[in-house]
Amino acid sequence: MMKFWTSIFKPRAWIAKLLLVLVIVGFVVFGYLGYLQPVREFLDSDNLAFHLGEMRFSVYLLVKAITIIIILFWLVGIISEVLENRIKSIKRIRASNRALIIKAIQIAIYFFAFLLVLGVLGIDLTALTVFSGALGIGIGFGLQKIASNFISGIILLFEKSVEEGDLIELGDGTSGFVRETGARYTRIETFNGHETMVPNEDFITNRVTNWTFSNSRGRVDINVGVSYGTDLDFAARLITEAAQEHPRCMETPAAECFLVDFADSSVNFTLYFWVEDVAEGRIRPRSEVMFAIWRKFKENDIEIPFPQRDLHIKNSETPK
Repeated sequence: MMKFWTSIFKPRAWIAKLLLVLVIVGFVVFGYLGYLQPVREFLDSDNLAFHLGEMRFSVYLLVKAITIIIILFWLVGIISEVLENRIKSIKRIRASNRALIIKAIQIAIYFFAFLLVLGVLGIDLTALTVFSGALGIGIGFGLQKIASNFISGIILLFEKSVEEGDLIELGDGTSGFVRETGARYTRIETFNGHETMVPNEDFITNRVTNWTFSNSRGRVDINVGVSYGTDLDFAARLITEAAQEHPRCMETPAAECFLVDFADSSVNFTLYFWVEDVAEGRIRPRSEVMFAIWRKFKENDIEIPFPQRDLHIKNSETPK
C-alpha cells in the first residue's frame, strides 16, 4: 500500500510520467470545450458546501485541491529526480555535499509547491498563522520522531561524520557500508548483502564506530598457543614472519608478536598486524596469515597443543 501511494505522488516509471501528461492535456481540453462546467456547478452547489467562518468549502474545492496536489507532486517529483541525477553526476563535489544540496533543493521545491497550491485554491496565506500553533503541537507529539530524524540527517550532512561509502558499526552490532543518507534514515548495506534502514537519530544519540572516518587502516589480532617444550623466541619469529609475508600487511606500523600468557596447556602469543584499507575486509588476511602460521609450525615441528587432563583411578582393597 505504501508503494502504491508513493508511486502516485512521486512517479518513477516512464508510464507514470506519460499518464501525468495525458491527465493535464485531458483537463485542459475538456475545460476549454466546456464539458467540465456542469460538473463544476454541481460539485460547487450550496447543497455540497459548508462554511467555516468566512471561508466557504465545497466538494468542488476538495476535488480541485486533490487534483492540483497530485499533479504538482508529480511535477515536483519529476523535477526533483532530474535535478538529483544532474547533481549526482557532478563528481568534483563530495558525496555529502551533493546530498546536502539535493536536500536543500527538495525542501525549496516542495515549499514553493505548497505555497502555489494555497494560492491556486484561493486560501489566504495569512490564515496560516491560525494553524501554526497546531503545527507546533503536532511536531511536539505526533511528528516528534520524524522531525528529529530529519534534523539529525541535516546535522550528519553538515558534520560529515558519516558519509556515503564509510564502513560503520553501530552499538547493536550492525555493521556495513553507508550507501545513502536520506531525510529520515540512513541506508546501510551489511556484509551479508542486506540493506538496513537506520533512523538518523541513532547516529546522533548513540555511539557509532566509523572505521574509515579519519583513516582506513585497521588492526588484525590473532591468538596462537604453542607447547611448553617449544623455543619461544623461534616461535614468535615464525608468527611475525607469517604476517610480514602477507601482501596486505603494512610495514608501518610493523607486525608484532607478544607473549601474553602461560596457560594450563600452552604458552599463548598474540599477533598484531595492520591492513591499509579495512573496507576491503579483515577476515581474509586473518585467515591467510593463520594458514601461513600453521604451515610454518608444521615445517618446524612446533606443536599447537590442546587441553589435556590426566585421570588417575585409585582402587581400594576389596573388603574380606
